[in-house]
Amino acid sequence: MNISSAEEESAQEILIPADIDWEMLDKSKFFFLGAALFSGVSATLYPVVLVKTRQQVAQSQLTGIRTAFSIVKHEGYRALYRGFGTSLMGTIPARALYMAALEVTKSNVGSATVKFGIPEPTAATIANAVAGLSAAMAAQLVWTPIDVVSQRLMVQGSHPSCSSPCRYVNGIDAFRRIINRNGPKGLYRGFGISILTYAPSNAVWWASYSVAQRFVWGGIGCYFRKTDDENNDNNTIRPDSKTIMAVQGVSAAMAGGVSALITMPLDTIKTRLQVFDGEENGRRGPTIGQTVRNLVKEGGWLACYRGLGPRWASMSMSATTMITTYEFLKRLSAKNQDSLM
Repeated sequence: MNISSAEEESAQEILIPADIDWEMLDKSKFFFLGAALFSGVSATLYPVVLVKTRQQVAQSQLTGIRTAFSIVKHEGYRALYRGFGTSLMGTIPARALYMAALEVTKSNVGSATVKFGIPEPTAATIANAVAGLSAAMAAQLVWTPIDVVSQRLMVQGSHPSCSSPCRYVNGIDAFRRIINRNGPKGLYRGFGISILTYAPSNAVWWASYSVAQRFVWGGIGCYFRKTDDENNDNNTIRPDSKTIMAVQGVSAAMAGGVSALITMPLDTIKTRLQVFDGEENGRRGPTIGQTVRNLVKEGGWLACYRGLGPRWASMSMSATTMITTYEFLKRLSAKNQDSLM
């Protein structure tokens, strides 16, 4: 794949490895290695997600660092992984569904847009956005019930005013009690707003990632063009694997920050819908309107951005880790390793 180093007037080209589409992957290796790699990534980032969740349901305003220290002080280090087992059980099938939907959609939409005569950079951005949207919607079918259960476990141990009064022994107990109390619908509480949160978030992220990559590669091309020796007639730049991973990581962090900022209010509302049991109206859960009114009453409209710091950090770190892991996974799973360069 050739990317122009800056604007069209620049004569240099950056040669990076060709993208690996769905047809080029060994599917069994792709899903097996993906489950192992992403389980490790989830374990690393889980404490940040837990802190963010605690902040979103808390009625008092504490920074992410103070919240983390408070959890460790009063509940011990193990509390940072409360609900992780349940979350991991959902991560594996949800990630498999996400990756399959992402790659199939990206491959098909990318081919279709190019056939319509759309320029390759624009086609790649559109394909990434549509793929992110469809992948998020597919994964939420699995992830929402796991999210509801794991978030209930995450907030246990916090101040009573911050969480559901129910106390669960483990994920299975939480699952059983939610079913008994609310039926299967209880496991899909917040499903609609989860789609409204994660589908646009993923579309924005993948589109931003595509644009950010071209922006970063363009900057690298300009740098090499300006510092190139006058006697050097070679106008082709061949970045090594470390440079490629660094560009992917920086681009992912940029995209993650943009996505976190745009979708933060929806994520806060979604978390509260999934955690609180709605004591105000009996057995029914709180409505979106009630949730928004309570947030505004507690801290104004800025309360909708409670937990932004940890979510920004989590999404940026997660995006950087996930995309470098994901690209590495695709190269490990390619059927023909010799055709990657």
